[in-house]
Order: sequence, then structure tokens, then C-alpha cells
Amino acid sequence: MSPKNLNVSNKTHKFLLNQLKDKQTSKIYKKFEKNLKLNEDFIVAVSGGPDSLALCFLSKIYSIKNHIKVKYLHVDHKLRNNSTKEAQFVKLLLKKLSTNLEILTWVGKKPKSNIQSIARDKRYALMINKAKKLKINNILLGHHKDDLIENFFIRILRGSGLNGMVSFDQTTDLQNINLIRPLLNFSKKNLEHITKQVFKNYVEDPSNKNYEFKRVKIRNFIKNLELEGLDNDKFNLTIKNLKFANQSIKYFVEKNLKDNSTISNINKFVILNKNFFFQPEEVVFRSLTEVLKAVGKKYYPVRGKKIDNLIYRIKNDNSFMTTLGNCLIKKVNNSVIVSKER
Repeated sequence: MSPKNLNVSNKTHKFLLNQLKDKQTSKIYKKFEKNLKLNEDFIVAVSGGPDSLALCFLSKIYSIKNHIKVKYLHVDHKLRNNSTKEAQFVKLLLKKLSTNLEILTWVGKKPKSNIQSIARDKRYALMINKAKKLKINNILLGHHKDDLIENFFIRILRGSGLNGMVSFDQTTDLQNINLIRPLLNFSKKNLEHITKQVFKNYVEDPSNKNYEFKRVKIRNFIKNLELEGLDNDKFNLTIKNLKFANQSIKYFVEKNLKDNSTISNINKFVILNKNFFFQPEEVVFRSLTEVLKAVGKKYYPVRGKKIDNLIYRIKNDNSFMTTLGNCLIKKVNNSVIVSKER
């Protein structure tokens, strides 16, 4: 290491250690370090909000202490006129940690409806593609405890089943990349404390105040519930109990996929035999959802109503061909063939 780089490294270490003199920040970091337990290189997804900047700070210390390489990525969606300016602002903020932020840009036609969902899918696609190029298998995301609660109520409004309501796991596999959420045990308030102390500033996403978005409505609904006595500890206990029940169903879903589906690596399609659909309703629903998600290579599954309609056709029509979730689905005799839509 050159004298110049060594000097920068020493300054960064001193800066980080000084931040840990704050008791609350130190307590949060110790909990973060204990929960993460990662000994491989990783990527950090950076939006520029207080949650992701707190994750940048915590992960930077973790990477130095554990001698792990870390890459920081920001996606410029080009959905707002000042998005590129914001991206450069976030890049400047991370220089406080002597950290380079790489900006990935979403190029192409932008949606006019379902904007947040489509943008999220594109964001994951860009980051996963980058992760594979870098040969890094782990991406850290800034989702926190408040997001977990919001997701629960959003899924209820969508009519989601048990799996949907408890789907915010600590680690999710997407295209053989681990999406890791190390902040699920921390509140937004905790993370804002770190960001204000370390960076003094962050990006305010205007969509967080736009009441046209369902997430914003839910956020304000939760605030009202808190005024009426919503207890976070009891809520977490409910989630925990629901997850126990969910694990039991997952066992039978995995068994159904193993026993009643065949993967063709050569032609890249999946064959589902008739017994695949002679299972309890929830097991069939989840099994088919997993197949479509895997073949279609989508992070978020197809909406439940469309899956229900597809299952109905499979059980009642002798033969048909349709598309759903980037997949081509064909029923031939008593088998169903699922392949990637071209």
C-alpha cells in the first residue's frame, strides 16, 4: 500500500472509531456485527436515504474489522429530473468513509403505472447482474423493522396468504445471489441516529410523501395504530408464530417440487406431472408460484389471483397454452410444461 493510501486508510479508521464513541451507535454496531456473521465479500445497495447510509457506515466498519472487500452500488432510475444530481450527492456523502460509490443507470422506457414495483424489479436486476460480473454472491439491503411491519399490512391489503405476510426474511436467494437484510432488528429511528451523526445529511425521497402510493398510506395508518397502542414486541411475536406455521407448509412444498417436477437443463423447461396438482390447495399454489418465479427469473412472484386462475385452467382444461410471469405454460395430456417466455 502506498503512503498516500495508507494515510487515507488511517484517517478513515480514526473517523469510524470516533463515531463508535457514541454509546447508541456503538450498541447498534455490536448488534449488527453479531447478526451479520458474513465472512465473504459483499455488495451494499445504497439509495441515499437514512437507512441505507446507516448500513454503509455499519458495513464499512464490519468489512475493515473482518478484512472483507465491499462494493457500494446506487441505481439511478431516471424517474425524476434530479435523480442524477441526487446520485452524485450520495457519491459525495460516501467519500466521508473514503468509499467509492458506483452508479448503475436504468436505461430504457419508463413505466406510467405500477412505477414503484417495476422500478424495484429493475433495481434488483441491475445489482444482481453487477454482482455476477464481480463474482460476489451477497448483496446487503437496508430494509429495517419498520419496513417489516409495513410489508405485513400491504400484503394483507393485497389479499396475500401466510407466505406473503411473513415473506421478509433475513436472507433471500435470487438467481443464486444472497439478498441479505441485516437491519431487520433495527428501527428507522435507530438508523436515522447513525446517519445524522455520521453524514449529517441524506436524500429525501419525495415519493415518501406522495399519498398516491399505497406504502405511504400504510405508513400513516401504522402511525395511527401506534397512537392507539400498537405494541412492536407483540407484533414481532405474532410474526414469529406465523413463521413457524409457514415453515411447516414450506416442507410440503419442497417435497412436492422434488417428487412431482422434472427440470430439463438442456432445453431449460420444467415438467409438472399430474400428482403435482393433487396436493392441498396451499401446497399447489406455492409450488406453482415457485416454479414460475424460478423459470421467469422474477424477484417478486406473480399475483395470487392470476395463479389461482392458472391452477383452475390446469385442473379443468384438457390442453391450452398461455403466458404468465415471463413464462410460457403449456398443458399437454396430464402434464404441464413451463418454459421461459421468449
